Amino acid sequence: MPVSYETTPSTNAYSQSSRSSHSRSLASLGPELPNPHCSAQPVTKSSSSCSTLKKLHKQFRKVGIIANPEKGHCRKAISTAVRLLQDHGADVLYDPGAACLATISEDDVVLDANGLSKTTDLLLVFGGDGTILRVAREAAGGRAPLLGINTGRLGFLSAVTTSELPEAFDKIWANAFVFESRPLIEAHLPYRPEVANLTAMNEFVISRGDVSRIIELEVSVDGEALTRYRGDGLIVSSPTGSTAYSLAAGGAIVSPNANVFALTPICPHALSNRSVIVSLDSIVSVSILSTKLSTILSADGQVREVLSPGKSLEIRRSQREIQLMRLEGSSFFQTLRQKLQWRGATI
Repeated sequence: MPVSYETTPSTNAYSQSSRSSHSRSLASLGPELPNPHCSAQPVTKSSSSCSTLKKLHKQFRKVGIIANPEKGHCRKAISTAVRLLQDHGADVLYDPGAACLATISEDDVVLDANGLSKTTDLLLVFGGDGTILRVAREAAGGRAPLLGINTGRLGFLSAVTTSELPEAFDKIWANAFVFESRPLIEAHLPYRPEVANLTAMNEFVISRGDVSRIIELEVSVDGEALTRYRGDGLIVSSPTGSTAYSLAAGGAIVSPNANVFALTPICPHALSNRSVIVSLDSIVSVSILSTKLSTILSADGQVREVLSPGKSLEIRRSQREIQLMRLEGSSFFQTLRQKLQWRGATI
């Protein structure tokens, strides 16, 4: 019997209403879509942004494979994954990067992550966190959850390493997994209506351009002034992004199920400036006060826009989310202990 779940549709325009109407809009969910795996909880102001979703079906009939073509060393891991999938009767589709590494027929290629997310039941992403971030932005709104296979370095978002693939598939076929819903965030440039909203999974960074000089930013939250930052820039991160650039800049580590933004200044010219935590339901407005220096907005370090002096942008929670597969026996805190080599960790 088909299973349906509620999901929030993509949006390319911000409402000009008040924050209260914005909160109501988050509670108004989109149409029901078929999903063979899980029953997702609605995105409301009171629900968790990283809710755990129990699996309903243990078989994945179509599986998409996405890979970073620059990581040629994952060729063997892709071959292993394909063999394990086909042994269980799954059809395998590829993005161009994975097809290049696997040297397979073009008939099995869907050209982008968005297409794969709509036609498959599960996406296997081979690469580092950067590859997963790219796929998350492109696949947001699709039905397929993501399972990250780490072929990079740190890999906070990856569930397994290449050496753990056989064990990972044993858990998948045994139904020993859950899905975690991770919120995406959006940035809107009101003064440039021709530019679509930028989407990020980890963070938005407002930073200086090529010149090594201080920029000045004015920040408000839900229309109330917070402070002015003078420094190299500002990081506005999601809960997922707290272990990325924000952590390197001195920000707090935030559990993925915390509904918060972390506002972390980059090299502030004031010792009192520290990372500030605000609700994920808030609207964070940033005004560019610097008039002579170039200021850049980047999404997950991969997409960038030049910001105009004297103008403002708004950052808020997106109505779209991404589902990550987490195998039983793993957790966020376990990942912290391992990746950061905290006491008691074994690498």
